[in-house]
Amino acid sequence: MKRRIQQLLFAAAIAGGATACGNSDDPAGGDDDVTGDEDAGVGSADEWDDRLGEREIDYSAALRIASLRLTGDLPSLVEVKALGDALAVEKRSVYESIVRGYLDDPRFAGQMFRFWQDTLKLGDDPEFDTAAAFAAQVTVEERPYTELLTAATGTCATFDEGLGTFAAADCANGVTTHAGLLSHPGAMRQYYGNLAFRRTRWVQETFACTAFPAEIADAQDLGGNALYTAPWPFESISGTANGGLVDFRDLSAVACANCHATMNHMAPLFANFDEDGQYGPAIAVLSPTPGTPTASMLDWLPVGEGPAWRLGVATPDLPTLGAAMATDPMISECAVARVWNWAMGKGDIVDTLSTVPSEVITAQVADFQAGNHVLKDAIFAVFTADDFVKF
Repeated sequence: MKRRIQQLLFAAAIAGGATACGNSDDPAGGDDDVTGDEDAGVGSADEWDDRLGEREIDYSAALRIASLRLTGDLPSLVEVKALGDALAVEKRSVYESIVRGYLDDPRFAGQMFRFWQDTLKLGDDPEFDTAAAFAAQVTVEERPYTELLTAATGTCATFDEGLGTFAAADCANGVTTHAGLLSHPGAMRQYYGNLAFRRTRWVQETFACTAFPAEIADAQDLGGNALYTAPWPFESISGTANGGLVDFRDLSAVACANCHATMNHMAPLFANFDEDGQYGPAIAVLSPTPGTPTASMLDWLPVGEGPAWRLGVATPDLPTLGAAMATDPMISECAVARVWNWAMGKGDIVDTLSTVPSEVITAQVADFQAGNHVLKDAIFAVFTADDFVKF
């Protein structure tokens, strides 16, 4: 089959463009290849299941989208003809071969750099772009995605757009042991704010794909006007009754603790970064109370309570936070879901509530986890999935 694909590509290269524009298999003219994978449901009780079942495979249309996403350009005439001239039974292999070529194309590096600029939401600035460059480098070089949360070196990379190459560089912002992008100076500078909650929200939404509250349990009536729904003990976070400047235990209108049970356990880990993203020995964020004093640990957690990623997952420092996140299945699912939405042309998964049902990407997530979290492989899996090539 590999030799057949090479023959098709060679034949297309020498055939020229005379016949391609009028070819019925051209992307602009709809496709041919509806054999083999027709699994339309008949008689389904759900109208939308019926609509999904009516889709037909169109590799030419899929190729056009894949090329634009992965290289920034339309497919070449050679690629269009190779796919159009392939026998029906060969089309999937030819299509997959072309997509694999896109992932090895220097243009893919630029697309990944821009993908991560959009995903990380750090703005267009040389310091901020070192975060996007690092994430893109990890992706292009087929390194584990989890390095975005755990890498101790090289996390302030640079990208040469003209050459499509990366250069590793260490971040110099006072951190003893880095934890991927969790300690990146650009991210810490961009999301500086009171009690480090903006940084905490950025980490949650970027890598877990959900807004707070991050953890939900059965509702508890604690005697106020709002129900408490977090799994943490209500007393595990601070309030004015135990020395905190903000009453996170207030139940008079809403239960602040529903979100802050998790937020307050994460935020102290980002509190020692100042407004320039530099790390120091003391807390450097302020409290949103009269006089805006510098925050203290009691503003988040009572004495005896320590930082954590989730209930039962203590994380005393950023490296342990990164390690905990790296093993959380939610992080893997988020990574694949972001690729899925990008491939399908959807908006940000959190901002636009463009969520991806877990059952839709079950196979891709399982392969991503089993394959050492190589995002490039997940991208290939998404762009060759049946749901991507059916229209």
